[in-house]
Amino acid sequence: QVQLVESGGGLVQAGASLRLSCVASERTSGNYAMGWFRQAPGKEREFVAAIRWSAGSTYYAESVKGRFTISRDNAKNTMYLQMNNLKPEDTAVYYCAQDRSQWRFGVRTTDYEYWGQGTQVTVSS
Repeated sequence: QVQLVESGGGLVQAGASLRLSCVASERTSGNYAMGWFRQAPGKEREFVAAIRWSAGSTYYAESVKGRFTISRDNAKNTMYLQMNNLKPEDTAVYYCAQDRSQWRFGVRTTDYEYWGQGTQVTVSS
């Protein structure tokens, strides 16, 4: 059972930046992807970004492309989400997750097996 713990959320103004972190209790296998999702009040959880652990290749939702950057530190078993130029519509609880299958970028919540508890990001206008 992999445990994931997010941190780094907070309350910021529009245009500001935040960096989220996700620490995994176990080393992620190279061919699996790790991802970030978010869920705003009253909305379904949606895909944000994913990274294939060993290769470092990435995939983004269109809504965050060019503003958010996903990365990982193998030595620390940690994944990051650098969020720049934040907008009020980015307000949500952000979750990290590990894909249940290899060799893909899952974009559905059902593609992911392990989840963190979430960290709140609030962007004021």
